[in-house]
Amino acid sequence: MSPVTLLVRPLRNLSRRLLDKWVELRAVEPDINALDHSALNLDPDLPVVYVFPYQALSDELVVEQLCEARGLPSPTLSLSIGDLRLHHSRLRLLRRSRNDKSLLSRRLAQLIEALETAPDDVEVQLVPVSVFWGRAPGKEFGFWKFISADSWRVTGVLRRAIAIIVHGRSVDVHFGQPLNLHEVLREGPEDKALARRRVARLLRVHFRRVRTRLLGPDLSHRHTMIRNLQKAPPVQDVIAELAREQDQRPARLEKRALKYGREIASNMGYPVQRFLAHALKRLWNKLYDGVEVRGMSRVKAIAGDCELIYVPCHRSHIDYLLLSYVLFHEGLMTPHVAAGKNLDMPIIGPILRRGGAFFLRRSFRGNRLYGAVFDEYVHQLITRGHPLEYFIEGGRSRTGRMLPPRPGMLAMTLRSFLRDTRREVAFVPVYIGYEKVFESVSYQRELSGASKKKESPLDLFRVLGQLKQPFGKVYLNIGEPLKLGAWLDESTPDWQASRHQRRPEWLTTAVPQLGHEIATRINAAAALNPVSLTALVLLSTAHHAIEASLMQRQLAMLVRLASKLPGRQDHTLPDGDPQDWLAHCQHLGLITLRPQSLGELVIATPEQASLLTWYRNNVLHLLALPALIAFAFRNNPQFTLETLSDQISPAWPVLVRELFVPESADLTADIATTLALLSEEGLLEHQPATCDTPARWSRPVASKEPSEQLRLLAQPVQPTLERGYLLLAVLLQHGSGTLDREALENHSGALAERLTLLSGLNAPEFFDKRLFSGLLDTLLELDFIWLEDGRLCFSEALEELQLRGRDLFDPALRHRLQHVRLRNKETEGESESEPESEDSPASE
Repeated sequence: MSPVTLLVRPLRNLSRRLLDKWVELRAVEPDINALDHSALNLDPDLPVVYVFPYQALSDELVVEQLCEARGLPSPTLSLSIGDLRLHHSRLRLLRRSRNDKSLLSRRLAQLIEALETAPDDVEVQLVPVSVFWGRAPGKEFGFWKFISADSWRVTGVLRRAIAIIVHGRSVDVHFGQPLNLHEVLREGPEDKALARRRVARLLRVHFRRVRTRLLGPDLSHRHTMIRNLQKAPPVQDVIAELAREQDQRPARLEKRALKYGREIASNMGYPVQRFLAHALKRLWNKLYDGVEVRGMSRVKAIAGDCELIYVPCHRSHIDYLLLSYVLFHEGLMTPHVAAGKNLDMPIIGPILRRGGAFFLRRSFRGNRLYGAVFDEYVHQLITRGHPLEYFIEGGRSRTGRMLPPRPGMLAMTLRSFLRDTRREVAFVPVYIGYEKVFESVSYQRELSGASKKKESPLDLFRVLGQLKQPFGKVYLNIGEPLKLGAWLDESTPDWQASRHQRRPEWLTTAVPQLGHEIATRINAAAALNPVSLTALVLLSTAHHAIEASLMQRQLAMLVRLASKLPGRQDHTLPDGDPQDWLAHCQHLGLITLRPQSLGELVIATPEQASLLTWYRNNVLHLLALPALIAFAFRNNPQFTLETLSDQISPAWPVLVRELFVPESADLTADIATTLALLSEEGLLEHQPATCDTPARWSRPVASKEPSEQLRLLAQPVQPTLERGYLLLAVLLQHGSGTLDREALENHSGALAERLTLLSGLNAPEFFDKRLFSGLLDTLLELDFIWLEDGRLCFSEALEELQLRGRDLFDPALRHRLQHVRLRNKETEGESESEPESEDSPASE
């Protein structure tokens, strides 16, 4: 043993013991709890060599300890291939060289040379390993560029020592998929130099993708970023135009642009992110029973190749905190988050800004300079590689269902992509589901007519006051990502020809289509949880009460049905059994389980029932088709496939667009599949086809339990159908070209509210104006109505649509709707008649 080895080995062992005491692994990929040969796709019969991007003793010691703890081949094992003898199974990718940074390290070059002359059955598995001390993105400025940012340039022992001290409690280790070196060499070019460069390129690309996914690009100084916004050509063009139009000095407008930049721009800082990560972890542990994350592998698969735009549904103020927290702990770069200007308040605003939030006004209309500055800010974030997060709904959903997407941020993202198409932009749909949401009481209050309460720093203390309440679990599901370039190729094949235009003509239709597709993918990834399932069933009962045994059977049936439905299968189902789900809902205070001599009952008070509507609406879209089919059987005892398809096809497009249900290429085939599933569950009776008659399905005898189960399945879709029927009735009653959009929305909402009050219902979401607005959008999109001079016009096709759909409703319901509409018309007639004068005989 050489004197050098005698000296180095004790120092290495001492360093390893010190690191073992100090270092805490925050994340390991693959999962630290499942890290073994199979997780890394290793062949246990082949030798393993770990490849590091650069030489660092601390990284090697951390990986040594982790491999030994998890039963992986140790980097300290020796390796022999032909005449080559390596004392350990680790090496760095590149050689230290001031003149040429692309040279392979000496050991890697020797290993390649040995394999080039080795027999075909000799193979070595290269496993790339990345170790990150802390999660701070690099900075283009300041002292922390020297100390905090994890860089792959070798910058000396002092810097690494400081990094270990500062970030030793937050270390990430990423193992890449193994590379069979001999196989790669055989498949590569015959030129040995080119083959070696190919190996180096494959490893470099892997290390770059991992770093980009975890840390992202370097952060600019906020002041520099704002100055760049002001100097950007699109902003300067608007300044020049406004200076001419308004006769203002450009310097004054430039000063205003800087002010807008300071108002908008985030000031992301790693110390605040790390603080928030620890604080939020404690908050989630106090607040929730757990956060279940599904589908994150979809993001990791594209994170290094695409610019990511996270588009979650918006249910609560918790959403953006939760998603950033999950991404941070999943080893992904946290996004810059678009937040409403109302959140830029004392205490809260600066913390959110440091955490990555940038703020926008609710409307840019009439302020071209602000719009140009904000548009340029979004463009610079995207082109620099920063992931973004924004809510396409614009605001939180008070009803619990997906709101129609707003075009603003989507249009900005699309225009940014058209300006620079070198890298693909991918939208990542995110569904966030709560078993109990903070704002449920305030949502019900606002839907009942109360004004929206302004956000305040005091809300933080109100949240802390609720920590002792049970809030159940949170579910975060990643849907199918949408790559923008590929989507444009499919939806707008000629988009490339006009992409350099400032506003291509096709942009007007592409943005709504894009919003609808993203919203549909969000909904497709919904999570059926015990609360939403219970709400679906309990709110379908006449008095919000049901036998516990029937409730449990219905819940189990819904889960089986949801697991087999046609179409996309991105949604998730709950674990456990119906009995546990009901006990859990009672624990959350959303239902009451009442023992009774003839069997336990499940009951919801009026207040509980009102709250449960929000959770039902979270997942109503998942069972929309079976619910619509079941609804058709309520007033029609029997159908063939053809007659049923003809009956429900007018209503289906309305449901598809209001509930953002994935559209099917063949609705009739989906109806046939669903009928078969309902027959398997005993909810329908199937009479096979004969030589004279087609196959038929009929509802069960009313006295049997399956008949009640079919009714419970149908009930959740009734409010949506009633709203559509009511809106059509009002429009047809007033005639074509008489009402504008706002008048019809207000009139229909007032009638719907009157109907709920006369029926004794407590369902404020039934007459939400935004739902009627969405119905109008659907009718406009399907060309059943159109606008002329701001008035809504229609043809006989709209009357045929109502006639085809009216048989879905029982006569009593149609009569009640007609009665309310006529009474309202009489009231309008009285209010519109001329008042009697004081001199009239009546006044005497």
